[in-house]
Amino acid sequence: MSFDSLGLSPDILRAVAEQGYREPTPIQQQAIPAVLEGRDLMASAQTGTGKTAGFTLPLLQHLITRQPHAKGRRPVRALILTPTRELAAQIGENVRDYSKYLNIRSLVVFGGVSINPQMMKLRGGVDVLVATPGRLLDLEHQNAVKLDQVEILVLDEADRMLDMGFIHDIRRV
Repeated sequence: MSFDSLGLSPDILRAVAEQGYREPTPIQQQAIPAVLEGRDLMASAQTGTGKTAGFTLPLLQHLITRQPHAKGRRPVRALILTPTRELAAQIGENVRDYSKYLNIRSLVVFGGVSINPQMMKLRGGVDVLVATPGRLLDLEHQNAVKLDQVEILVLDEADRMLDMGFIHDIRRV
């Protein structure tokens, strides 16, 4: 099986090829078609098996296929929650790499840094928001982010978020 056979746009395929990916891993072969069909997905695989691309590539395909027609500020359409700033930064980098030829704006937000620059970037509108639960709730409390138009929610490392005590934050989101 090749990435070409998965129904991804030529612009996504070009970005994937530039990352050195030749063929999808088993988790990607199973996850990408399921997500493209709009199905919910729960997956578990070892580190380094391509899970992030397994949910990010079809997420991006969904966003470019269903572009909103409304003018004005871009609403958050995809939310990726992750337990740590390091993982958020890594996922954000992957999103940027895979979407480099798309008209997609993404932003990574996490605590431990000033919230003001994050709020300013959100005002410009983002399609994909990668966030830690605590910072997301801080931004929501400040009315800096609206989640009413989120089409795709990804809970990455959900088990770890629960182990770290984020259950109440996740429920609030």
